[in-house]
Amino acid sequence: MNRPDYLNSDKPQSVAQVASVSPVESYQETQVNRPEYAVDGAKVLRNTYALLAMTLIFSAGTAALSMAFNLPHPGIIITLVGFYGLLFAIEKTKNSGMGIVLTFALTGFMGLTLGPIVSMYAKLPGGTATIATALGLTGLIFVAMSGWVLSTGKDLSNMGKTLMVGILVAFGLGIANIFIGLPMISLAVSAMFIVLMSGMIAYQTSAILHGGETNYISATVTLYVSIYNLFLSLLQILGVMGSDD
Repeated sequence: MNRPDYLNSDKPQSVAQVASVSPVESYQETQVNRPEYAVDGAKVLRNTYALLAMTLIFSAGTAALSMAFNLPHPGIIITLVGFYGLLFAIEKTKNSGMGIVLTFALTGFMGLTLGPIVSMYAKLPGGTATIATALGLTGLIFVAMSGWVLSTGKDLSNMGKTLMVGILVAFGLGIANIFIGLPMISLAVSAMFIVLMSGMIAYQTSAILHGGETNYISATVTLYVSIYNLFLSLLQILGVMGSDD
């Protein structure tokens, strides 16, 4: 049986010296080598969730307006230009109040592009149930993935490159399939995005907790885009499964 450290040391310590170490100092020493959350991780997470909730509500509102006025989809080119243009602007202003304004602009714009798609599914047989199921599954996956990281404290920093490569591959296949038009490729891309966006939710949550992401605006945008793509992918797969064709 190993003896206590103060008995194993070459230089004997008196009982008074050992007892003089305060409980606070002792606790701090035991925490030095233990993995911890970043000091501001909880604060960044709270701010992220607050902004995410507001942007999701705002995005749902613009989607509802788009549906109410029966606005057409702007098309893939305008959607990509608007999305990446606003994304670039947010990255440049993420440390200022303008970053918040542009985040609402981005999520509002994406809501407008979502409205016509949801309207299309709503007109299909059982479309309302399909939309509700996709929405419910999206919320369930978000809670499950973020809850898993929050409860276990997993550090998923090593997943970043894998996720980015996977997203680029899936995005490339999706763009190529616009010209090819094969339903099986479209379903495969949707399935890939479901897995990748679920992983991105967990990865971003972990990055916030462990100090890999310290800007709540950037974190909000990442989570919003993950939720948006997750919902669309689920909607497409469920729509095909519920189709009689």
